[in-house]
Amino acid sequence: MLETLKNAVYEANMALPRYGLVTFTWGNVSARDPETGHILIKPSGVDYEALRPEDMVVLDRDGNIIEGHLRPSSDTPTHLALYARYPELHGIVHSHSPQATAWAQAERAIPLYG
Repeated sequence: MLETLKNAVYEANMALPRYGLVTFTWGNVSARDPETGHILIKPSGVDYEALRPEDMVVLDRDGNIIEGHLRPSSDTPTHLALYARYPELHGIVHSHSPQATAWAQAERAIPLYG
């Protein structure tokens, strides 16, 4: 199961630069395995061009490395807090898209439509 999820997290991370949603190595995707609760996340500071599925870091709920040889994303504490707060959450995308960055710089609230 973890190998399948590791590949899915890798593919999702690789989609970020393809769609212009990240700058440099910023931004990442993580996922939580529903069976074990382990979290898979992109390693910190690795260029997308060099990223491989086996580079994904596997963590326990407390952020301890279960599997992987690289440092997990610097955004890991935020991902862990969100997974802890929302048990139904199984995936997170953190991007730096031009649209989201412009909206944040405008200091405007995001309207609710539902």
